[in-house]
Amino acid sequence: MKVPILNLKRLHNSIKDEIYEAFDDVFSEQHFILGKQVKQLEERVSSYIGTKYAIGVASGTDALLLALKASSYEIYGREHFKSEDEIITTPFTFVATADTILLSGATPVFIDIDPYTYNISPENIGEYLSNNSSKVKAIIPVHLYGQACNMDEIMQTTKQFGVYVIEDVAQAFGGKWKNKKLGNFGIAGCLSFFPTKGLGGFGDGGMIVTNDKTIAEIVDMLRKHGGKDKYNVNILGHNSRLDALQASILLQKLKHVDRWNENKRKIAEVYNTELSGINDIILPVRHNSLPITPVYHQYTIRTKKRDKLQSYLKEKEIQTMVYYPISLHKQKLFEERTKIFGSLKNAELAVKGVLSLPIDPLQTEKETTYIVNMIKEFFV
Repeated sequence: MKVPILNLKRLHNSIKDEIYEAFDDVFSEQHFILGKQVKQLEERVSSYIGTKYAIGVASGTDALLLALKASSYEIYGREHFKSEDEIITTPFTFVATADTILLSGATPVFIDIDPYTYNISPENIGEYLSNNSSKVKAIIPVHLYGQACNMDEIMQTTKQFGVYVIEDVAQAFGGKWKNKKLGNFGIAGCLSFFPTKGLGGFGDGGMIVTNDKTIAEIVDMLRKHGGKDKYNVNILGHNSRLDALQASILLQKLKHVDRWNENKRKIAEVYNTELSGINDIILPVRHNSLPITPVYHQYTIRTKKRDKLQSYLKEKEIQTMVYYPISLHKQKLFEERTKIFGSLKNAELAVKGVLSLPIDPLQTEKETTYIVNMIKEFFV
């Protein structure tokens, strides 16, 4: 049996008629940049997450960059930080989380992760801020693999030191900390609509959600070259507009996202039950042990036999992925451009052992059973 890590063709075929209808609506209007579909999506996403504002942009990366620049504008009255300004984040994430900090003018500070949730450690954040709070302007917690960071501790710590929180929700659309949707805690939440995400389009796309009116207004200007009037700009901006075709697809998929996320939670529970007896595997933190509602963008195990297991599963035509094979602080881009707090030993441990298994919203019981049986066979 051949099992991809994500079967987008199957997913999109299941709602093909809805997508074609959405295309027809856009073609009939011929308004391809922004337009009514983008406005509708912004309204529905802000309502879904519970924020006052949502601003569609060209990608999840741009969402992070524009949120950072809008934060700088709110702090300094200009759309870029100084190099001595610091933004705290995790080294165990996709490069966009940290390279946007450099692009905003600030310096990333890498802080270690929790070894079991793989999210940034709130304790380490507090320790760093105790001695460096005057330099730190913001923190970007990443809800990795669709699992929420500990937002109670992060918000309590950042409030104490007067530091902004910009949530990277790229992998966690629909996830919750307690009963509150992710993206609704900090000054801004940054969403990605990359095709493989929980709410994904047919290309790049992103969105910033916020309850801060000034942040929303600045982001709206930044995505349109920096002005309220396109021929009379106020600040140095970007061309980062979400297009109507992507918004029309996302509007249709938004109707199904909760059902798809629930399907993935059920698959995760099968994995949790069936793989729990294998001592060589560390399973994801179960959501009944934390006040979270995960969305399992990835179902990620950890094992010292990762590379051999991955090769074995490849022979059985089961696709797996390693997110992420190199920690950011080890990548050439960040040499001499960042600060590192502590040893980052947990991030380095994760890099050596994590492996993401297939967890498709429409994955069949037969496929899941096959994956489980092949993993058990490997460890016998």
